[in-house]
Amino acid sequence: MTQRTELTGLLDRLAIDELITGYARAVDDGDWPAYRALFTPDGRADYRSSGGIAGAAAEVSGWLEEKMRPFPVRQHLIVNRQVRIESPDGSAGDNAVLRADYINPMRLDGPGAEQPGGPDFHTGGRYTFTLQRTDDGWRVREIVAQEKWRRTPTEGHSQPG
Repeated sequence: MTQRTELTGLLDRLAIDELITGYARAVDDGDWPAYRALFTPDGRADYRSSGGIAGAAAEVSGWLEEKMRPFPVRQHLIVNRQVRIESPDGSAGDNAVLRADYINPMRLDGPGAEQPGGPDFHTGGRYTFTLQRTDDGWRVREIVAQEKWRRTPTEGHSQPG
């Protein structure tokens, strides 16, 4: 592998990392135009494992906007990122797959929501992002969320005394 190829791979990894961070920020901030801009024109998202929907990014962003309203505070932590940039000949590829674990604490709206220790909802699992290089940089072709666990306010939550 040449130094130029290694540098290209490193730059791709940095761009992909920024794309995934942009995903977390868009969802956490409720920036649905930014969410949609992360995807290829035919991009899709699948949140069925957590009781959600699967479909085109535009459709799913509308569903997320509605479903996230009860959670005024959201914070996705996307960790243990593992990316594979695909190319048949060993050169910089135009497709990639990134798998990463997530932890997603959210604060439920309602009485006590503004106080530390208010009603929280936590979920965790693994994302699989299928990515494609486009003229506008790396974009998401598909997101599949696989929820592995969740904790709701009624499961072991204690209010401050």
